[in-house]
Amino acid sequence: MSCMFGVVKMERVRLFVVVASILVMCVVRRVGGEEVADTLSACDFPAIYNFGDSNSDTGGISAAFYPMASPCGETFFHRPAGRGCDGRLMIDFIAKHLGLPYLSPYLDSLESNFRHGANFATGGATIIRYNESWFQNGVSPFSLDIQIAQYQQLKSRTTSLYNRAKKQPHRFPRVDDFSKALYIFDIGQNDVAAGIRKMSDEQFQAQIPDIINQLATAIRNLYDQGARTFWIHNTGPIGCLAVTLHYLHNPSPDYVDRRGCVKFQNDMARQFNRALKQKVFQLRKELLLAAITHVNVFAAKYKLLSNAKKHGFLDKTRICCGYHEGSNHVYCGNKGIINGTQVYAGSCEDPSLYISWDGVHYTEAANHWIADQLISGSFSDPPLPITNSCHRLQPL
Repeated sequence: MSCMFGVVKMERVRLFVVVASILVMCVVRRVGGEEVADTLSACDFPAIYNFGDSNSDTGGISAAFYPMASPCGETFFHRPAGRGCDGRLMIDFIAKHLGLPYLSPYLDSLESNFRHGANFATGGATIIRYNESWFQNGVSPFSLDIQIAQYQQLKSRTTSLYNRAKKQPHRFPRVDDFSKALYIFDIGQNDVAAGIRKMSDEQFQAQIPDIINQLATAIRNLYDQGARTFWIHNTGPIGCLAVTLHYLHNPSPDYVDRRGCVKFQNDMARQFNRALKQKVFQLRKELLLAAITHVNVFAAKYKLLSNAKKHGFLDKTRICCGYHEGSNHVYCGNKGIINGTQVYAGSCEDPSLYISWDGVHYTEAANHWIADQLISGSFSDPPLPITNSCHRLQPL
């Protein structure tokens, strides 16, 4: 297949161009004064294993506690489907793009199929453990170390059953697929939220190394078990969440950034993200057989939030599902009493016009837009589309 590209003539630089068919990646470099074109074949991922929080939870926390209520799921599934959204999440669009089915949550005991991977993400999950509870403030008991332990159990039991039966039940992973799978991390937002809620800026900065080191420990753990391809999201602009912006009334100029988001909250997210990126670079040098992609979710989401109308959405402060009037709040799918009258917090008429579903989570339309940006490699380091992320690129 021919590759069409323009070459920027810079010494010792690799250029990456996504071919429209996304079957082949052309890598252009200069060696000894001559231009050399290499090709990267598309990765054939047989499975995805995802670790995360509500941004990628496809039903874990609702299986563990209470089922998701209507109107969640109304846009695509036409029923609650365990997602804090009107439809699909970014992880759903990633799976679809790779030709894989939507991931079954590991905790769901009914109709789960793990042949093509599993989702260990749960809403409210954190990287490190906090002395809090789901019932107190929505912090999941399934922190990252627990999610990794669940993966280990799935892998161990799958291998054991295969060795005993010498056959693979159709709902179980294939033993050989664990090393070929794509491992996605989409977690950290709730650690930043805990910092905002419980700590001073100095205290949070002091805790960031521990948070990032525990994430690195999880990656090393998976690597030691044979995982080789990692797709690692940083955390989004938490200071731009619609529910946060709803409470702002004539904020001082130094409290918000030029896009109207809460500056100190986004700064805390950026501190986390800088440390994460440095750790990813370190892990690349340490885990020599791994292909590790750092994905700048913050930049992709901030791009959308900053230019909502340009991309066909209403203002970022608009919330589709829930009742938020003045100081009165009834959250999505719930009922409340306002001025003596019962109010049901239903959804808007057209969720596709909104970025925010419930004030915290994104709508399917916004998730689709963001996922398209991430899948293409536009916000990745190295700048490869997800279909080529299994390739480890050595610097010249």
